[in-house]
Amino acid sequence: FFLGGNDTVEFPIKFTPKYAGCYHCQIILKSSSDIRVYEIECVVNADQADAQVEFLTPAFQAVTQEIPINNISSEDWRFEAILEGQCFYGPPVINVPVGETVQYPLTFKPVAES
Repeated sequence: FFLGGNDTVEFPIKFTPKYAGCYHCQIILKSSSDIRVYEIECVVNADQADAQVEFLTPAFQAVTQEIPINNISSEDWRFEAILEGQCFYGPPVINVPVGETVQYPLTFKPVAES
């Protein structure tokens, strides 16, 4: 610790998570006349992964691709799906409980040949 010119204290923290998830921490600073509690929450995301799905189907016939969503965090997930583009369908909301993998069914149903 050191006091700067504006009465602030720097408190460096090193955080090295091994997995994606939500991490909680409390820092308690005590003196003879004061107690301070700092709550810290760190949310760690997995590496960004780009994915590409290609659909090939005759006109007017639907094809569905199951997309796995794996929750390795410590909290349940609730996703809202926003589908852009014509002829794509899927549930607007999907829930993925802790430690589970849920399949998101993305359906493509073309209305014409293209």
